[in-house]
Amino acid sequence: MDQQPPLGRPKNKDGGLLKRSLTSLFSLMGLQLGSRLLTFVLNQALFRLASPQAYGTAAIQFELILSTILFLSREGVRNALLRAWPRNTIHTQGSNSNDDHVPAFTNLSALPIILGLPVSLATTVAYSTLASDDVRRQPHFHVALTIYMFAALSELFSEPMHNRAMGEVRTGVRVRAEGLGITCKTLVTYLVLLYDTTRLYSGEFALVAFALGQLAYSSVVFFSYVYQMGYPTFLPTRLATRQESEAVASRSTFYHIASQYFDISSLRLSLTMTGQSIVKHILTEGDKIILSWWSHLEDQGGYAIAVNYGSLVARIVFQPLEETCRVYFSRTLCPLAEAKSTSSGPQFDRRSLGQASEILLSLVSIQLVCSVLVIVFATVYLPIFLHLLLPIQYLSTSAPGVLAAWIWYIPALAINGVLEAFFSSIATSKDLRRQSRWLVGFSVVFIVSAIGFYASGFGDVSLVYANIINLAARIIYAAQYASTFFDRNKTAHRWKASAPTWQFLLAAVLSYLAISMTKIHHQAVILLQTKGRGAIFSALVMSHLAQGAGMGLCCVVTWWLTSGRYLVRRAPVKTD
Repeated sequence: MDQQPPLGRPKNKDGGLLKRSLTSLFSLMGLQLGSRLLTFVLNQALFRLASPQAYGTAAIQFELILSTILFLSREGVRNALLRAWPRNTIHTQGSNSNDDHVPAFTNLSALPIILGLPVSLATTVAYSTLASDDVRRQPHFHVALTIYMFAALSELFSEPMHNRAMGEVRTGVRVRAEGLGITCKTLVTYLVLLYDTTRLYSGEFALVAFALGQLAYSSVVFFSYVYQMGYPTFLPTRLATRQESEAVASRSTFYHIASQYFDISSLRLSLTMTGQSIVKHILTEGDKIILSWWSHLEDQGGYAIAVNYGSLVARIVFQPLEETCRVYFSRTLCPLAEAKSTSSGPQFDRRSLGQASEILLSLVSIQLVCSVLVIVFATVYLPIFLHLLLPIQYLSTSAPGVLAAWIWYIPALAINGVLEAFFSSIATSKDLRRQSRWLVGFSVVFIVSAIGFYASGFGDVSLVYANIINLAARIIYAAQYASTFFDRNKTAHRWKASAPTWQFLLAAVLSYLAISMTKIHHQAVILLQTKGRGAIFSALVMSHLAQGAGMGLCCVVTWWLTSGRYLVRRAPVKTD
């Protein structure tokens, strides 16, 4: 007789979930790749139309305001809903739990809109008061800031539809909405800047151009979601059945009232993650916060354009991977945590634990290999591409140095993203509170490191190096948590298995030496420095690029033969 699946978990779910997660990952990567390639072309024009001062204000300071409003309003709710969705919607035949839980889920999805109103007002007023005189003296500063605030609120109104699409793993809805939004944002910004250059006082509407572009993005995303999913409920509605037991157990008037509208356990988790996101946001955006205070506007523009290029890999590959991991691990491990528990903690299905361990190790292994390739080849070829990527007015800013430092920052971003996605998928409220305390310590390390590097004369590159130290500490914490989790559940999990093979590392080192120590490399760099970007298509430079492509292919083949093919074979896709 077949074993009956646990409540709320149908048979043969893991294989289908993994396949849907992979489909979601490739769709998100396709969205990022397509939209970034399009916007990359348009951004080349933007960088040449906007001054470093205007671009620095928009890309550093205004983006900091936008991300603060969005992160504090929705991040905790998003993570909590990913874990609540399976329990609320997957039920056995004949169960009426869906009637009780779906309205609670819908109400919680509207919480970012409620939080966003006071957060946006407080953040905007605080920034307009604390902004430097050089920033506030720019034309139409307050108008642009107000537009950014409304753009943030408009984006929050898409949250109920976004959360539903992610919970149902309907990636296509999000791909279409955000892809169209990013395209419209860049086009609107470009057209307004182009119009501004035809005026007598060129540059007057530079800040307004970036603000209107952001408003176009949030508006297009909202209406695209509405077109595909219909209008959602924007305000919480009273539930038919109130959760008296949890409300009384909390002995809190707040939770007693909230039980009429929300699932209390999910609400608690949302508020815990929202509180934690304050510290996490400071760590994530710490470079922009420090840069806004320490650096000149012109260098802020140089830093911003360097980060824009440096983060392309992170946006195209790592961000979709992190989001997909959150969905996958939440759906694989979280439901059983509530089905059965003991005094030692939640209990998990053995096969799900093994599958989660294998997937996590495989992902870390692949990212370590990609990190080595980025460090080896980007270090050598960055001097060549600097003249292709950066406009002339940005070559004298901090942009070249920041781009060089970002080569070392990318591996830390990649590994930290996957490990923290795993942590946020299974962590209890107690785990989150413990991590929050550690994050406070990590933030101190970041600030001290940044100030120390600045004092030593590293300039704006200090922020990148400080972020690397900060992410390294967070990686160690998340990896230790994962090891403890699998050990507690008696599941084999060896980080050593994810390390690159010595054959691959040898191939990477030999490739670096073969490229960097040849005469053609130095000749290509000198040619580009003297003749500019026009020399990129010369026979000398093209042959040097072909040499790098060949060496890179050799490294990939070495990885595949020594470890890559075994990762693919052992990844569990089917379940019987």
